[in-house]
Amino acid sequence: MLYPFKFKAQLFHKIWGGQTIAKWYSHVPADYENVGEAWVLSDVDKYPTEVINGSHAGDTLQDLLEVYMDELVGTGVYDVFGNHFPLLLKFIDATDDLSIQVHPDDDYALENEDSLGKTEMWYVMPSAEEAAIYLGWNEPMDEARIKEAIQSGTLARYMREYKVRAGDVAYIPSGTVHAMRRNTIVAEIQENSDITYRLYDYNRVGNDGKMRPLHLEKALQVMNYSHAASDTSLAPVTHPEARKDGAVNLQQSPYFTANLLCPTRAIQRDYAPLDSFVAYMCIEGACSIMALDAETEDNTVTMQTGEAVLIPAMLNDIVITPKDRCQLLEIYLEI
Repeated sequence: MLYPFKFKAQLFHKIWGGQTIAKWYSHVPADYENVGEAWVLSDVDKYPTEVINGSHAGDTLQDLLEVYMDELVGTGVYDVFGNHFPLLLKFIDATDDLSIQVHPDDDYALENEDSLGKTEMWYVMPSAEEAAIYLGWNEPMDEARIKEAIQSGTLARYMREYKVRAGDVAYIPSGTVHAMRRNTIVAEIQENSDITYRLYDYNRVGNDGKMRPLHLEKALQVMNYSHAASDTSLAPVTHPEARKDGAVNLQQSPYFTANLLCPTRAIQRDYAPLDSFVAYMCIEGACSIMALDAETEDNTVTMQTGEAVLIPAMLNDIVITPKDRCQLLEIYLEI
């Protein structure tokens, strides 16, 4: 039976991680000093998220896909992606600078990594201190200059830096060199890919005590060398204004559409015009999600900050009831 599915987050210890998102979950391993990432909706090999509500509790996202196929994700989505969920949704808590990195596009990743590429979006969440991100070059670059800057430890000087605050949105197309800076917490929406090419990592050692590997040659093959300000494919950091009880579009792309919902009362969402699943990420507060057209007693689920809920494509009539203040990211595909 189809109903709104809530998932158990996959948590990852990271040397640059913190304690903020760790407080959202009751299943943090005792030996985790920091939690850097929480994957709240994942079909990535080895790290699938599991349903924690209703009759499908214990099933993975992959299990659901194999049973329900297009009824779960939509006919157009299933025709393109088959039994592979197209997105990976996560929260990231960076208390230290992340590596300067780049992701390949679909063509390169499929040919060289047997994976989708990675275009992504960051929604900046509240942080205790000033937050910032690197997004693109601040002047045109070439291979020689990049290699020299890596060797001298000066690569960050060539990055375009944006100071960010809660509610900012950054769209990061594949090929864009980027990094999160310290004290930055984001909700991330991305293609279903775990392919990252590091250019520079501040000579940092990993959890195993060894220098973390770089992927320079692959990075040089996939990156955009142009100056960020003149690159029309690179949207600047934006700050869409929230709208009470309505949807505000944050990003519309070939890879996903993301909206911000800020319900102050029970609101109804009609997804009949869509041929897609809908995923929610709770970025503030708590709410209940009811599928009026679900033919099961499991038609209602609650969610709070740090959790994700998946609405199958066959369910169209959804009621969201906030508990005090609540904000959600609403994510789907338009194919």
